[in-house]
Amino acid sequence: MESNNGRETVVVLTGGARGIGYGLAEAFLARGCSVVISGRNGTTVAEAVRKLDAEAPGRAAGTVCDVRNYRDVRGLWDFAAARFGRVDIWINNAGIGQPQSEVDFLDPDLVGTIFATNCAGALYGCKVALAGMKAAGRGAVYNMEGLGSGGEIVRGMAAYGASKRALAYITDAAAREARGTGVIVGAIRPGMTATDLITAEYRGKPEEWARVRRIFNILSDTVQTISPWIADRVLRNRRNGARIVWLTGAKAAGRFLAAPFVRRSIYPDQLP
Repeated sequence: MESNNGRETVVVLTGGARGIGYGLAEAFLARGCSVVISGRNGTTVAEAVRKLDAEAPGRAAGTVCDVRNYRDVRGLWDFAAARFGRVDIWINNAGIGQPQSEVDFLDPDLVGTIFATNCAGALYGCKVALAGMKAAGRGAVYNMEGLGSGGEIVRGMAAYGASKRALAYITDAAAREARGTGVIVGAIRPGMTATDLITAEYRGKPEEWARVRRIFNILSDTVQTISPWIADRVLRNRRNGARIVWLTGAKAAGRFLAAPFVRRSIYPDQLP
């Protein structure tokens, strides 16, 4: 895959060492891009890069980056630019979830971590990427939105949902400010993806898992299904302010209507 100026597209993913970030890294590499991933754990990042490099020798790189730290985010840009010469697409993918908890039972430390990662981390990414891309007169920045970004309210998800609602505002504000610069800002809404972010809170709770598994199977998709679809649309998009949405309301409604006739088995009956 080549960018508009005929050069290979360089994609940076925060939090790209596992989950949907890693899936997107694989998908972009499969489309001829060069990819830089990051994460807080150096061992995890190194192992992910090793596997990606085996798939696309010389086109995958990674470095340690805690998006809660602005200097780390700035360092990620510098690392990518030094390794591949520039950055064409920057995806603020790093984020953390929360176990379901009503507001009065929320862990204050976890609340701070959620907002520092999901909101401040994305703002730092937007700041760094927009500055570099505006100087070049081109580029694209995407925020990984999620539950709450569209105004959905789910019991027990106040902190996570609020952080993603704020992220939607960040996307819209940055897109407005990017008008006329040659840089576009957009969002990705992958829907419910079958990753540890979804299942972690249900491990060791078989009764709760049995209660939610049917709904999760209806609404969820695997990283391997979603990632190529998203990568194609990110590479094709030229519209500022675009939202790339996998699980639309119509698609979700269709799945519920089909559920009595079509059995989807995304998750195991029991979690390991």
